[in-house]
Amino acid sequence: MRKLDVASIVYDDKGLVPAIIQDVFTSKVLMLGYMNAEAVQQTLDSGKVTFYSRSKQRLWTKGESSNHFLMLKEISIDCDNDALLIKADPQGPTCHTGDDTCWQESNKGSHAFLARLEEVIADRKSNISDQSYTSSLFRKGINKIAQKVGEEAVEIVIEAKDNNEELFLGEAADLLFHYLVLLQAKEHSLEDVIKVLETRHRRN
Repeated sequence: MRKLDVASIVYDDKGLVPAIIQDVFTSKVLMLGYMNAEAVQQTLDSGKVTFYSRSKQRLWTKGESSNHFLMLKEISIDCDNDALLIKADPQGPTCHTGDDTCWQESNKGSHAFLARLEEVIADRKSNISDQSYTSSLFRKGINKIAQKVGEEAVEIVIEAKDNNEELFLGEAADLLFHYLVLLQAKEHSLEDVIKVLETRHRRN
């Protein structure tokens, strides 16, 4: 991913650059807007995605009337420096029609979040922090991490026998998290596991 260098942006003859907005968690494309230099700077300063409205001829922060803001997470620039990709956390439907996206697509999938979680876990492994629970697991070593996965597996089995949905889902989340930590400790990723499943599926 090419990180944004504000000085490198190539604007068109109207002083605008197209900006594709993508949900940082689901990877769904939410909308396309245009920015001028001032809109780019305001987005960076405020943390709320701001465009230049060609119809209103002014800066326009998405959500200024609906409170459905697009909270900035990342900005990258394409190979020609004339298009932006903005990853954001939408605080509600993105389209003015009330749809999740401007293409009338549902924005419910959150599997892409797991990839981001893996990145965070990898960072906690590489950059050990005394304040991080994840880092503490890596400090204790593979045996402790494997033990935690076993403990969480037992706990989810216990909760599966009851009818408390909140506790069951909480234990499921704990198991998945510690499983991702174990994969990282073994120098693997969820993608490696998915490839194994895909191979098995093709055989069947």
